[in-house]
Amino acid sequence: MLEQTGRAAAPEKSGNQHHALQVETRLRVELKDITSQVARLVERSGIESGQCHIFVPHTTAAILINENHDPALRNDIENFLKKLAPASPDYQHNDGNCDAHLKAALIGASKTLLIEHGQLVLGRWQGIYFCEFDGPRQRNLRVKIVAD
Repeated sequence: MLEQTGRAAAPEKSGNQHHALQVETRLRVELKDITSQVARLVERSGIESGQCHIFVPHTTAAILINENHDPALRNDIENFLKKLAPASPDYQHNDGNCDAHLKAALIGASKTLLIEHGQLVLGRWQGIYFCEFDGPRQRNLRVKIVAD
C-alpha cells in the first residue's frame, strides 16, 4: 500500500489530517491486512486522543475489523461470504460483479477507530482489513485522523 504522492497528511487548522492511500490487489477476492499502515499514519499524526476514520470509495470493496492472528480466518470469511453472495448469473443487476457489490454492502465501506495515547485502540487479536471483492485492481483508501 502506498501513500499517494502529493496527498500525504493534509493538516487542517484543528490538527486533523487526511490521507489518501493506494491499495493494489492481485486476486478477485482478497483480504489485505492494513493494520500497520493505518497505525503508522496515526502515530505520525501526533494526535494523542481522537478518532481514525477509514473509508473506501468503491462499491465492490470494504473495510473489516476482525481477528488477524490466524490467517485461516481470512479463508473462512471469504468462504462464508461466497455462500451468502455466490457468483451467479441469476442476479437482476448482472454486470458480472453483483456478488462483489453484495459482499461489500454486507461488510461496509467505512469504520471508525478510537485513538488513545497516540495509538489505535484495537483488541489484542484485532486487525484492519481492506476487502477486495472485484479485483485485481488499484484501489483508493481514505483515512481521516481527527483530534478530540
